[in-house]
Amino acid sequence: MTEVAFDEFSFLAAQQADIQISGPLPRSERLTLALDDGRMLSALRYGDEPPVVTFLHGAGLNAHTWDATILAAGVPALAIDLPGHGDSSWRDDAAYVGSVLAPDVIEGMNAWTQSPQLLVGHSLGGLTAMAVAASRPELVRALVVVDITPGIKPTGAPRELLEFYAGPTDWVSREELVDRALAFGLGGSKESTARGVFLNSRVRSDGRVEWKHHIAHLMAAAAGATPDGQNAMTTALRPDAWGDLERISAPITLVQADNGYVSDADVTEFVSHAPTTKVERVTSSHNVQEQIPRKLARLLTEMITNF
Repeated sequence: MTEVAFDEFSFLAAQQADIQISGPLPRSERLTLALDDGRMLSALRYGDEPPVVTFLHGAGLNAHTWDATILAAGVPALAIDLPGHGDSSWRDDAAYVGSVLAPDVIEGMNAWTQSPQLLVGHSLGGLTAMAVAASRPELVRALVVVDITPGIKPTGAPRELLEFYAGPTDWVSREELVDRALAFGLGGSKESTARGVFLNSRVRSDGRVEWKHHIAHLMAAAAGATPDGQNAMTTALRPDAWGDLERISAPITLVQADNGYVSDADVTEFVSHAPTTKVERVTSSHNVQEQIPRKLARLLTEMITNF
Protein backbone atom coordinates (compact mmCIF):
# COMPACT_ATOMS: atom_id res chain seq x y z
CA MET A 1 0.00 0.00 0.00
CA THR A 2 1.30 3.46 -0.90
CA GLU A 3 1.18 5.93 1.98
CA VAL A 4 -0.12 9.40 1.11
CA ALA A 5 2.10 12.23 2.31
CA PHE A 6 0.40 14.76 4.58
CA ASP A 7 1.40 18.11 6.00
CA GLU A 8 1.82 17.54 9.74
CA PHE A 9 0.06 20.84 10.43
CA SER A 10 -2.93 20.01 8.23
CA PHE A 11 -4.71 18.65 11.32
CA LEU A 12 -4.71 21.96 13.20
CA ALA A 13 -8.04 23.13 11.78
CA ALA A 14 -9.74 19.90 12.88
CA GLN A 15 -8.17 20.18 16.32
CA GLN A 16 -9.35 23.76 16.59
CA ALA A 17 -12.87 22.64 15.73
CA ASP A 18 -12.66 19.80 18.27
CA ILE A 19 -12.05 22.25 21.11
CA GLN A 20 -14.65 24.69 19.78
CA ILE A 21 -12.52 27.74 19.23
CA SER A 22 -12.41 29.94 16.15
CA GLY A 23 -10.08 32.41 14.50
CA PRO A 24 -7.04 32.20 12.23
CA LEU A 25 -4.60 29.39 12.82
CA PRO A 26 -1.16 30.41 14.11
CA ARG A 27 1.88 30.28 11.89
CA SER A 28 3.57 26.94 12.53
CA GLU A 29 6.87 25.38 11.53
CA ARG A 30 9.15 22.42 12.18
CA LEU A 31 12.58 23.25 13.62
CA THR A 32 15.70 21.09 13.72
CA LEU A 33 18.97 21.52 15.60
CA ALA A 34 22.16 19.52 15.05
CA LEU A 35 23.65 18.40 18.38
CA ASP A 36 27.38 18.05 18.94
CA ASP A 37 27.30 14.24 18.92
CA GLY A 38 25.58 14.05 15.54
CA ARG A 39 22.04 13.55 16.84
CA MET A 40 19.20 15.87 15.86
CA LEU A 41 16.76 17.69 18.12
CA SER A 42 13.42 18.65 16.62
CA ALA A 43 10.63 20.96 17.73
CA LEU A 44 7.50 22.80 16.63
CA ARG A 45 7.14 26.57 16.82
CA TYR A 46 3.80 28.38 16.77
CA GLY A 47 3.12 32.08 16.28
CA ASP A 48 4.89 35.06 14.73
CA GLU A 49 6.66 36.25 17.87
CA PRO A 50 9.41 34.56 19.92
CA PRO A 51 8.00 31.83 22.21
CA VAL A 52 6.91 32.74 25.72
CA VAL A 53 6.09 29.16 26.72
CA THR A 54 8.01 25.95 26.02
CA PHE A 55 6.33 22.53 26.25
CA LEU A 56 7.89 19.11 26.95
CA HIS A 57 5.76 15.99 26.34
CA GLY A 58 5.59 12.64 28.13
CA ALA A 59 7.08 9.24 27.26
CA GLY A 60 5.69 7.74 24.06
CA LEU A 61 4.19 11.04 22.91
CA ASN A 62 5.59 13.88 20.79
CA ALA A 63 5.39 17.65 20.48
CA HIS A 64 2.01 17.50 18.71
CA THR A 65 0.35 16.34 21.94
CA TRP A 66 0.33 20.06 22.86
CA ASP A 67 -1.40 21.25 19.66
CA ALA A 68 -4.85 21.75 21.17
CA THR A 69 -3.48 23.44 24.30
CA ILE A 70 -1.36 25.78 22.18
CA LEU A 71 -4.30 26.62 19.92
CA ALA A 72 -6.47 27.36 22.96
CA ALA A 73 -3.80 29.48 24.64
CA GLY A 74 -3.15 31.61 21.57
CA VAL A 75 0.38 32.60 22.61
CA PRO A 76 3.72 32.12 20.83
CA ALA A 77 4.95 28.68 21.82
CA LEU A 78 7.68 26.11 21.36
CA ALA A 79 7.03 22.37 21.72
CA ILE A 80 10.13 20.17 21.73
CA ASP A 81 10.30 16.52 20.67
CA LEU A 82 12.27 14.90 23.49
CA PRO A 83 15.18 12.71 22.35
CA GLY A 84 13.86 9.33 21.26
CA HIS A 85 10.49 10.81 20.30
CA GLY A 86 8.89 12.53 17.34
CA ASP A 87 11.48 13.72 14.86
CA SER A 88 14.33 13.86 17.39
CA SER A 89 17.05 11.21 17.24
CA TRP A 90 16.91 8.09 19.41
CA ARG A 91 19.53 7.60 22.13
CA ASP A 92 21.79 4.58 21.72
CA ASP A 93 21.89 4.14 25.51
CA ALA A 94 18.07 4.34 25.89
CA ALA A 95 18.62 6.70 28.84
CA TYR A 96 15.29 8.49 28.71
CA VAL A 97 15.39 10.22 32.09
CA GLY A 98 15.07 13.89 32.91
CA SER A 99 18.64 14.53 34.00
CA VAL A 100 19.96 12.98 30.77
CA LEU A 101 17.45 14.67 28.46
CA ALA A 102 17.76 18.12 30.03
CA PRO A 103 21.02 19.17 28.32
CA ASP A 104 19.48 18.63 24.88
CA VAL A 105 16.39 20.62 25.87
CA ILE A 106 18.63 23.41 27.16
CA GLU A 107 20.43 23.52 23.79
CA GLY A 108 17.07 23.78 22.07
CA MET A 109 15.83 26.54 24.36
CA ASN A 110 19.08 28.47 23.85
CA ALA A 111 18.65 28.20 20.08
CA TRP A 112 14.92 28.78 19.79
CA THR A 113 13.88 31.15 22.60
CA GLN A 114 14.91 34.70 23.42
CA SER A 115 13.62 35.19 26.98
CA PRO A 116 12.97 33.16 30.14
CA GLN A 117 10.11 30.75 29.48
CA LEU A 118 7.05 29.42 31.18
CA LEU A 119 8.30 25.83 31.02
CA VAL A 120 5.54 23.20 30.97
CA GLY A 121 6.35 19.50 31.24
CA HIS A 122 4.02 16.51 31.25
CA SER A 123 5.08 13.18 32.80
CA LEU A 124 8.61 12.42 31.55
CA GLY A 125 8.64 15.97 30.21
CA GLY A 126 7.83 17.21 33.71
CA LEU A 127 10.84 15.41 35.18
CA THR A 128 12.97 16.81 32.36
CA ALA A 129 11.60 20.31 32.96
CA MET A 130 12.56 20.06 36.63
CA ALA A 131 16.13 19.18 35.65
CA VAL A 132 16.24 22.12 33.22
CA ALA A 133 14.89 24.58 35.81
CA ALA A 134 17.33 23.31 38.44
CA SER A 135 20.43 23.57 36.26
CA ARG A 136 19.59 26.65 34.16
CA PRO A 137 17.35 28.96 36.21
CA GLU A 138 17.92 31.88 33.84
CA LEU A 139 15.94 30.03 31.15
CA VAL A 140 12.83 29.41 33.27
CA ARG A 141 10.46 32.12 34.47
CA ALA A 142 8.00 29.67 35.96
CA LEU A 143 7.55 25.90 35.90
CA VAL A 144 4.39 23.83 35.43
CA VAL A 145 4.67 20.10 36.12
CA VAL A 146 1.74 18.09 34.76
CA ASP A 147 0.72 14.91 36.60
CA ILE A 148 4.08 13.52 37.67
CA THR A 149 6.44 13.68 40.66
CA PRO A 150 9.97 12.30 41.10
CA GLY A 151 8.58 9.80 43.60
CA ILE A 152 6.28 8.07 41.12
CA LYS A 153 7.62 4.87 39.61
CA PRO A 154 5.78 4.84 36.29
CA THR A 155 4.99 1.11 36.23
CA GLY A 156 1.19 1.19 36.14
CA ALA A 157 0.65 2.85 32.80
CA PRO A 158 3.59 1.13 31.04
CA ARG A 159 2.28 -2.23 32.25
CA GLU A 160 -1.09 -1.44 30.68
CA LEU A 161 0.56 -0.32 27.46
CA LEU A 162 3.04 -3.19 27.32
CA GLU A 163 0.49 -5.55 25.80
CA PHE A 164 -0.44 -2.91 23.22
CA TYR A 165 3.17 -2.50 22.13
CA ALA A 166 4.05 -6.20 22.39
CA GLY A 167 4.46 -8.19 19.21
CA PRO A 168 5.51 -6.73 15.85
CA THR A 169 7.32 -3.42 15.74
CA ASP A 170 6.32 -2.58 12.18
CA TRP A 171 3.17 -2.84 10.07
CA VAL A 172 1.95 -2.69 6.49
CA SER A 173 0.06 0.56 6.97
CA ARG A 174 -1.04 3.16 9.48
CA GLU A 175 -4.55 1.78 9.18
CA GLU A 176 -3.32 -1.37 10.94
CA LEU A 177 -2.03 0.76 13.81
CA VAL A 178 -5.31 2.67 14.06
CA ASP A 179 -7.29 -0.58 14.20
CA ARG A 180 -4.95 -1.96 16.88
CA ALA A 181 -5.25 1.19 19.01
CA LEU A 182 -9.05 1.11 18.76
CA ALA A 183 -9.11 -2.59 19.61
CA PHE A 184 -7.22 -1.82 22.83
CA GLY A 185 -9.59 1.00 23.69
CA LEU A 186 -6.93 3.66 23.15
CA GLY A 187 -7.67 7.02 21.62
CA GLY A 188 -11.08 8.57 21.10
CA SER A 189 -12.93 8.64 17.80
CA LYS A 190 -11.49 6.86 14.80
CA GLU A 191 -10.68 10.25 13.28
CA SER A 192 -8.74 11.48 16.33
CA THR A 193 -7.00 8.11 16.71
CA ALA A 194 -5.93 8.21 13.05
CA ARG A 195 -4.60 11.71 13.60
CA GLY A 196 -2.59 10.61 16.63
CA VAL A 197 -1.21 7.56 14.82
CA PHE A 198 -0.16 9.63 11.82
CA LEU A 199 1.68 12.15 13.98
CA ASN A 200 3.40 9.43 16.04
CA SER A 201 4.47 7.04 13.28
CA ARG A 202 6.63 7.07 10.18
CA VAL A 203 7.06 5.14 6.95
CA ARG A 204 10.49 3.50 6.66
CA SER A 205 12.47 3.28 3.44
CA ASP A 206 11.21 -0.29 2.97
CA GLY A 207 7.60 0.92 3.05
CA ARG A 208 6.80 -0.52 6.47
CA VAL A 209 5.26 1.69 9.18
CA GLU A 210 6.76 1.99 12.67
CA TRP A 211 6.26 4.14 15.76
CA LYS A 212 8.48 7.21 15.80
CA HIS A 213 9.27 6.92 19.49
CA HIS A 214 11.94 4.60 20.85
CA ILE A 215 9.79 3.74 23.89
CA ALA A 216 7.50 1.49 21.83
CA HIS A 217 10.48 -0.55 20.65
CA LEU A 218 11.84 -0.82 24.19
CA MET A 219 8.43 -1.97 25.42
CA ALA A 220 8.25 -4.57 22.67
CA ALA A 221 11.68 -5.85 23.69
CA ALA A 222 10.59 -5.95 27.34
CA ALA A 223 7.45 -7.85 26.37
CA GLY A 224 9.67 -10.47 24.78
CA ALA A 225 11.24 -11.01 28.21
CA THR A 226 14.74 -10.54 26.87
CA PRO A 227 17.30 -9.27 29.40
CA ASP A 228 18.24 -6.42 27.08
CA GLY A 229 14.61 -5.44 26.73
CA GLN A 230 13.99 -5.49 30.48
CA ASN A 231 17.11 -3.44 31.13
CA ALA A 232 16.18 -0.94 28.44
CA MET A 233 12.68 -0.59 29.85
CA THR A 234 13.99 0.04 33.35
CA THR A 235 16.49 2.57 32.05
CA ALA A 236 13.91 4.33 29.91
CA LEU A 237 11.30 4.79 32.61
CA ARG A 238 13.12 5.10 35.93
CA PRO A 239 12.20 8.27 37.85
CA ASP A 240 14.58 11.10 38.60
CA ALA A 241 15.78 12.20 42.05
CA TRP A 242 14.14 14.82 44.23
CA GLY A 243 17.31 16.89 44.15
CA ASP A 244 16.34 18.77 40.99
CA LEU A 245 13.04 19.88 42.53
CA GLU A 246 14.73 21.16 45.68
CA ARG A 247 17.14 23.34 43.68
CA ILE A 248 14.48 25.12 41.59
CA SER A 249 14.13 28.85 42.28
CA ALA A 250 11.31 29.59 39.80
CA PRO A 251 7.65 29.49 40.92
CA ILE A 252 6.28 25.94 40.57
CA THR A 253 2.76 24.75 39.79
CA LEU A 254 1.88 21.05 40.04
CA VAL A 255 -1.15 19.98 38.02
CA GLN A 256 -2.76 16.89 39.56
CA ALA A 257 -5.20 14.92 37.40
CA ASP A 258 -7.90 13.22 39.49
CA ASN A 259 -7.69 10.11 37.28
CA GLY A 260 -3.98 10.31 36.57
CA TYR A 261 -0.72 9.22 38.19
CA VAL A 262 -0.40 11.67 41.08
CA SER A 263 -2.13 10.73 44.36
CA ASP A 264 -2.77 13.06 47.28
CA ALA A 265 0.14 11.40 49.08
CA ASP A 266 2.35 12.17 46.08
CA VAL A 267 1.26 15.81 46.23
CA THR A 268 2.13 15.98 49.93
CA GLU A 269 5.57 14.54 49.24
CA PHE A 270 6.13 16.95 46.34
CA VAL A 271 5.20 19.97 48.45
CA SER A 272 7.45 18.79 51.28
CA HIS A 273 10.39 19.21 48.90
CA ALA A 274 9.12 22.47 47.34
CA PRO A 275 6.89 24.17 49.95
CA THR A 276 5.88 27.16 47.79
CA THR A 277 4.39 24.91 45.09
CA LYS A 278 0.91 25.84 43.92
CA VAL A 279 -1.25 22.75 43.34
CA GLU A 280 -3.99 22.75 40.69
CA ARG A 281 -6.34 19.76 40.81
CA VAL A 282 -8.22 19.05 37.59
CA THR A 283 -10.73 16.50 36.36
CA SER A 284 -8.80 14.53 33.76
CA SER A 285 -6.84 11.40 32.99
CA HIS A 286 -3.04 11.51 32.82
CA ASN A 287 -2.79 13.25 29.41
CA VAL A 288 -4.26 16.51 30.68
CA GLN A 289 -3.16 18.46 27.59
CA GLU A 290 -5.30 16.23 25.39
CA GLN A 291 -8.25 15.73 27.74
CA ILE A 292 -8.88 19.32 28.89
CA PRO A 293 -6.72 21.56 26.66
CA ARG A 294 -8.86 24.67 27.12
CA LYS A 295 -8.75 24.47 30.91
CA LEU A 296 -5.01 23.89 30.91
CA ALA A 297 -4.56 26.75 28.44
CA ARG A 298 -6.50 29.11 30.72
CA LEU A 299 -4.24 28.20 33.63
CA LEU A 300 -1.15 28.91 31.52
CA THR A 301 -2.38 32.18 30.03
CA GLU A 302 -3.30 33.46 33.49
CA MET A 303 0.25 32.78 34.58
CA ILE A 304 1.68 34.55 31.53
CA THR A 305 -0.58 37.55 32.11
CA ASN A 306 0.72 37.83 35.67
CA PHE A 307 4.40 37.82 34.65
